[in-house]
Amino acid sequence: MTRIVVTGAAGFIGSNLIKGLNARGMRDIIAVDDLTQGDKFRNLAELQISDYVDADEFYDDYASGSYGQVEAIFHEGACSDTMEMNGKYMMQNNFATSVKLYQACQKRGARLLYASSAATYGGSDTFREEPAFERPLNVYGYSKLLFDQRMRQECGHEFHRAFAGKTMQVVGFRYFNVYGPREQHKGRMASVAFHQFNQFKAEGKVKLFGEYGGYAAGAQMRDFVFIDDVVAVNLWFFDHPGVSGIFNLGTGRAQPFNDVASATVNALRQLNGQAALPLDELMAQGLLEYVPFPEALRGKYQCYTQADLTALRATGCDHVFADVHTGVSSYVANLAQQG
Repeated sequence: MTRIVVTGAAGFIGSNLIKGLNARGMRDIIAVDDLTQGDKFRNLAELQISDYVDADEFYDDYASGSYGQVEAIFHEGACSDTMEMNGKYMMQNNFATSVKLYQACQKRGARLLYASSAATYGGSDTFREEPAFERPLNVYGYSKLLFDQRMRQECGHEFHRAFAGKTMQVVGFRYFNVYGPREQHKGRMASVAFHQFNQFKAEGKVKLFGEYGGYAAGAQMRDFVFIDDVVAVNLWFFDHPGVSGIFNLGTGRAQPFNDVASATVNALRQLNGQAALPLDELMAQGLLEYVPFPEALRGKYQCYTQADLTALRATGCDHVFADVHTGVSSYVANLAQQG
């Protein structure tokens, strides 16, 4: 039986990966996380795993040969708070721990599929997996970039050493703006769609940032990617162990925050038997409102992101990504069902 490890297993992406593995009939999964925030257990409660190991114990134990033969590790464990300013904590948690895990994987013969981030691009206006475009705006983005750089050093810039069979598969995914079920524990770091859903339920309207960075109110654009698509691409690489490298994982299509707001409000309206409305009508009826851009985010905010999928497509991965309307509508239905 194939044994898999998922770190950050009780988190957003980790728990959805386990769900995807379970759907394939895979049950020998070691879930690794820190459940100090106890309510995260809900993300694991309905899933099938073979063991749970605290993150403080796992990395050293795995390096020393515990847990038997592991086929692959999906490494989602990290501090993902882009506003966290404790650089020492961030570098230990996101960089040093990941290096230790990589070295153990090479020694133990396990493949490593890990979470990088679009935050590595930061202030860039080009989102291609090349050093010239990597300009992180915060220590979170830098911690992710430094590990990517380390993997280029270890595996070769184009990961050619992995292709030559000198290392096990190593894949880094630069996640763009992921949204979907099982993110309820993330607080302020949860997706725009999650916050808008709850805001509309509580206040009868959603609020968006006003004009900033040369963009009109609500017109700042991000590459919003549905969690089911993230899982599908991870599993495609799991099925193709000969493919290594660092790859963007977004839709390749930037959409404005206005689209997310419209999709969220209209999905809720339709669940209540009401007709969908165009953006201008949502504004006219007070269902969508703009607020001044926060001072705390000035100079630290990506107004535009759009994944360049050239490298991903060159691998043969032809997954079709959901657009905002499709993904958010599905997500809102899920949230509404949860009550």
